[in-house]
Amino acid sequence: MNASAPERAHRDRLEAAVRHDCERLENAESERRTVLGYTVFLGSIAGLLVVPVVAGAYLGNWLDGMAEGYSVRWTVSLIVLGVVFGAINVYRFIQEHK
Repeated sequence: MNASAPERAHRDRLEAAVRHDCERLENAESERRTVLGYTVFLGSIAGLLVVPVVAGAYLGNWLDGMAEGYSVRWTVSLIVLGVVFGAINVYRFIQEHK
């Protein structure tokens, strides 16, 4: 039997919709991150946060060592500055990799 024109049009639209959904599912599956991918992502975030803090601590300690007497003024200030810069780095990294 011959299907009528509206039935064929409906079947064609249905087939196109199913084909489109299958392609979307295949693309989503191939773009999904693995455990290793998540590990690298979190390691990058940790590095972006920790490096400025540690650099600030070392630089502050060196500057405080050049001053007479006991002082932690530079160390604390540069650690706080390192936390701020690290947080900005992490925020920008996450915004870029959404």
